[in-house]
Amino acid sequence: MDPTVKCTILLILLGLVPNAFSINDYEHCENVVKKWATTSLKHERTEDKHTLKDLLFFLHVPRTGGRTYFHCFLKKLYSSSLECPRSYDKLRFDPSKEKCRLLVTHDDYSITSKLPRDRTSVVTILRNPIDRVFSTYEFSVEVAARFLVHPNLTSATQMTIRLRSKSKGVSTLDIWPWKYLVPWMREDLFARRDARKARGTNDVTSNDPYNMEDMAMPILNYINDPIAHEIVHNGATFQIAGLTNNSFLPESHEVRHCVDKYHNLGDYVLQVAKKRLDNMLYVGLTEDHRESATMFANVVGQQVISQLANSKAIGEGAIVNRSEPSSSFSDSDLDQNTNSDEKGNETTSSSDDNDVKQDSMTVGKLMDTYEVCISSLRKTQTRRRIASLKRISPANFTKEARLRVPQMVLQRIQSLNKLDLELYEYAQGIFAKQHKQAAESLFDTETLGSIFVYSGGINLWDACLWTMPFVLLFIFLFVNAKRRTLKVKI
Repeated sequence: MDPTVKCTILLILLGLVPNAFSINDYEHCENVVKKWATTSLKHERTEDKHTLKDLLFFLHVPRTGGRTYFHCFLKKLYSSSLECPRSYDKLRFDPSKEKCRLLVTHDDYSITSKLPRDRTSVVTILRNPIDRVFSTYEFSVEVAARFLVHPNLTSATQMTIRLRSKSKGVSTLDIWPWKYLVPWMREDLFARRDARKARGTNDVTSNDPYNMEDMAMPILNYINDPIAHEIVHNGATFQIAGLTNNSFLPESHEVRHCVDKYHNLGDYVLQVAKKRLDNMLYVGLTEDHRESATMFANVVGQQVISQLANSKAIGEGAIVNRSEPSSSFSDSDLDQNTNSDEKGNETTSSSDDNDVKQDSMTVGKLMDTYEVCISSLRKTQTRRRIASLKRISPANFTKEARLRVPQMVLQRIQSLNKLDLELYEYAQGIFAKQHKQAAESLFDTETLGSIFVYSGGINLWDACLWTMPFVLLFIFLFVNAKRRTLKVKI
């Protein structure tokens, strides 16, 4: 055979080998992802999703405002004795605790494999993915900046290890995803501070807080980094699907790897996440904060109050105290000489004037308590944020500054979060349906009957006064549901 022909055939065969491997690899990945999706969908419940079960699991997607719901709603409803211990700390979480009725955690949906699924209701909140990526970046920088009180990275790291070993609380650095994102950003901040010292100047060459290379990692570098690809992008979808790098599922790493390699396989993950949203007791939206809070109080809060009253769980006489420390966040990883505003303790505090006994709780009182609590929480968060960011001044993150971020960066975030964008749009549709159902349920026979029973017998004029707020709320919810339905793309 002619040597040229032999060479040509050999090259063709060599070209076919990697192609064959590629086909086999794709088929393998497709089978892995399909098998996981089929198994996951098979385990989904089919019973009434509108009724609160024995255990309420709040799947807290980071940077969606879930901490507000935890402090200002759930801790007002459940006594600390009913909260699952070490909720945010997977390594020490014990779901078998007797009377455990509330679980709030950043752990993904796979934690339900450790819970009594037939007795568990799930709720969550989603946020516009672009805003969530910005907020994740900002919070990573904010928390990391608190460590700049130390002279160097070694000192900060040693102090962190020493304090965490002594602390009884759960540090932010124990919690997914911050246990990965904050150390990464902390190391970057110290490297940039050392570089400024070496130059002998603190001058910055940009007035864009999202692109100040002298002070902090630019957001474009952040979103393109492999760590962000692993944890941040499409984070809500993977968390609800139970496929984060913090998952309880042994096959999660391989499934995630296959989806990252072959993006079209992400459709299977999206299908599972959508189905789980469908089966949740409540799905809120960060952007529709007021409407979401009102719905949460009426859909979830009302059932919790009724459930605890019926089970006599509130017979313990526990008082919901605003100053009660949270077991979920206790960021004491800073120099002990820093003031309380800079320590970043994720707790709320206020006077005891608004403490509410659980046995007298109503939806109305819950909303009143919520309004006072959220105001106090926001002030605390603002003070802590200012104290942290002053260490990397003039980098100051604001809504106005976000508007000046180049379109190219926004488009890049969109392209990296296609699954989350589609899931968020789907959640908007669910939220609109929830709105409509909540409005319609306000005037069913049982609801009106409960008004008269609660009042202990009232005349016609009093009845009108009692029902007028419900009429106005019904109109408000109905109009907003119509408006939202028109906005949502079906």
